[in-house]
Amino acid sequence: QGKQKKARRYAVMKRMINLRDQRINEKERAKAPVKKKEDPSAIKEREVPQHPSCLFFQYNTQLGPPYHILVDTNFINFSIKAKLDLVQSMMDCLYAKCIPCITDCVMGEIEKLGQKYRVALRIAKDPRFERLPCMHKGTYADDCLVQRVTQHKCYIVATVDKELKRRIRKIPGVPIMYISRHRYNIERMPDDYGAPRF
Repeated sequence: QGKQKKARRYAVMKRMINLRDQRINEKERAKAPVKKKEDPSAIKEREVPQHPSCLFFQYNTQLGPPYHILVDTNFINFSIKAKLDLVQSMMDCLYAKCIPCITDCVMGEIEKLGQKYRVALRIAKDPRFERLPCMHKGTYADDCLVQRVTQHKCYIVATVDKELKRRIRKIPGVPIMYISRHRYNIERMPDDYGAPRF
């Protein structure tokens, strides 16, 4: 019987008083939610994802020379390893004028890498590179690049990172530039312009 009593004691639950109870002070009492009357003449807003008009055809029609290319941190490092001049190789790949764009967070990532990557930092500070300011906190560049190309479909993303490539392939109308066989290559671009695919 002693065991039963013990078990019963644990089963007792504290009764909570409702926040709207009359016994609570008027000031501390929770207010009842006030329902707003719906205006029948008001325009009802629905959140529908808008597909950009540039993707009306099979490819992104907003892309055209001069190409704006968002450069990732590892793309610069791999270009140095492959002994490729960034701007010249981009032009050889796309047969048109290219403007490499570098965001503040990519710049921050290169600066964080330290003395070992000073050549990459010097390349990133090249006056031919267009600098794009970032409004977000931190220096995680992948999220920033994905967000940018989702909002504005006028960029080509230059990266060697498999994870970032996988994320960008899910966004329609964004070509990816990568390095293969010691040259730049492009995927998801019309065959009329761009380097030949291997």
